[in-house]
Amino acid sequence: MTRLQIEDLTVSFVQYERGLRRRVVPGLAGMDLDVAPGEVVALVGASGAGKSLLAHAVLGLLPPNAVESGRVVVDGFEAAPADRRRFAGRDVVLLPQSVTYLDPVAPVGRQIRRAARLAGLADPAAAAASALHRRGLGAEVLGRYPHELSGGMARRVLVAMALLGRPRIIIADEPTPGLQQESAEAVLDELRARADDGCGVVLITHDLVAALPVSDRIVICEEGRTVDVAAPQDFTGDGERLRHPYTRALWRALPANGLRLPAVGEVA
Repeated sequence: MTRLQIEDLTVSFVQYERGLRRRVVPGLAGMDLDVAPGEVVALVGASGAGKSLLAHAVLGLLPPNAVESGRVVVDGFEAAPADRRRFAGRDVVLLPQSVTYLDPVAPVGRQIRRAARLAGLADPAAAAASALHRRGLGAEVLGRYPHELSGGMARRVLVAMALLGRPRIIIADEPTPGLQQESAEAVLDELRARADDGCGVVLITHDLVAALPVSDRIVICEEGRTVDVAAPQDFTGDGERLRHPYTRALWRALPANGLRLPAVGEVA
């Protein structure tokens, strides 16, 4: 069982313009996250809040011009980026947001078999076929290339690849866009089941309503910073149980809650 702790994580990027003019572009400004075995922790925030960047930082996948500070702790061990890269793909897996993560020049079967080998499975071919079958995809998909799949099929292939083995931490970055409601609910239910089996799950999502039934805690981020941690049961009614004004604003702005925007100066 593995616990993931992220403490005051900051990430910026060094860029050079004309000549030797140097500028620093901020990415994360102080992110905190704690995921214990058996938990689903949803990370929620607007686009550009740093959610996907956090996922890449945890896996040690930031580009060379990234400057990082803060701590990423795995089971009490402070893990440097190189350590995190060694965890990636087996102990810690990413279910990525974009279907462009699939290799456009390799058949789906080859890609899933490679993921099965990285996960340490004894029979990659059988594991690949079984993983697709469980997600409603036939064996013929193994021979297709990513451009021959619909968006929903490609998304299910990514889910199959990420969840092949028995990872200790799953980082699911917007795992449901492009899926029909039934398939989206099945993915979320599977993540919940993995947590119930002892895995720690970080669910990165814009869909706060969909995350509530499967999550143990909701972490709210804004402009690269963690601003609130709330219990799922606090998202009810008019949001009167939510402590932070930004969290209340997100809740009240949902279509089911009237699409209400905060008054000027209400969200500091």
